[in-house]
Amino acid sequence: TAIAITEQPVSISVPVGYSFTLRCRAQGRTSLQYQWFCQHQSDCCLIPGATNQDLPIIAEQTQLYTCRVNDLHRNAVFSDWVKVEVHQCVARGLPPQLWRGEPVIVLNPSEQWVQVGQPLQLQCAAMGVPAPSYQWYRNGNLLEQQKRKKLWITHAKISDSGTYLCCVSNSHGEHWTNAVDVHIEGGKTLPPTEHLQLCHSVFVLATGKIALLVGNNRYQHHPNLMAPVRDVFELRRLLEQLGFQVVSLLD
Repeated sequence: TAIAITEQPVSISVPVGYSFTLRCRAQGRTSLQYQWFCQHQSDCCLIPGATNQDLPIIAEQTQLYTCRVNDLHRNAVFSDWVKVEVHQCVARGLPPQLWRGEPVIVLNPSEQWVQVGQPLQLQCAAMGVPAPSYQWYRNGNLLEQQKRKKLWITHAKISDSGTYLCCVSNSHGEHWTNAVDVHIEGGKTLPPTEHLQLCHSVFVLATGKIALLVGNNRYQHHPNLMAPVRDVFELRRLLEQLGFQVVSLLD
């Protein structure tokens, strides 16, 4: 309680050679001293001369960093560990001098064919300052538990088939990966989930209010829209609150 960190350093994801400054600020009852540490793989070491509140770095390899703050009474606290993730190749079309830290996709997921019961993995990666967060979608629907670069399903089911994409965002904005199809093979052949949902809505609930939402982003002669999947998700939630049976599709 004698020392309180008032500004934690933040994780970043940057191209190799990128210059950046990690910051740590603290308050205490006496004058404070700072010392930065880094960890690569299993080795943690003190950074010689890194005794200021700010730590200038030139990104060379992915490492973890933390800052120790101590006072004259030998009280000490450590900041959060933060990750400086370094990408060895700069994304095409990204002039480093114009980049302000907005998310930039450097790895898109790829189409998958998976047998029922086998693991399903999709992967994406992005640069950003601060490091971006991730949110996966399937058929335009948010997947609550899938918030990492890697989407992992231990045992794939037929219902896991569909079109997937990931929204990558930080305080500067958001960017979307390419949409990819996942095919789950084996077991009984079932119609697509969207087809079942549509038939149920039209034939069983024909007297109700039905909304069909299509988030289209695969235009052959037109640039991609900003966020059709997010728009469909938000509109679906609003329509369901109004009593609609909603069928939402992607591309």
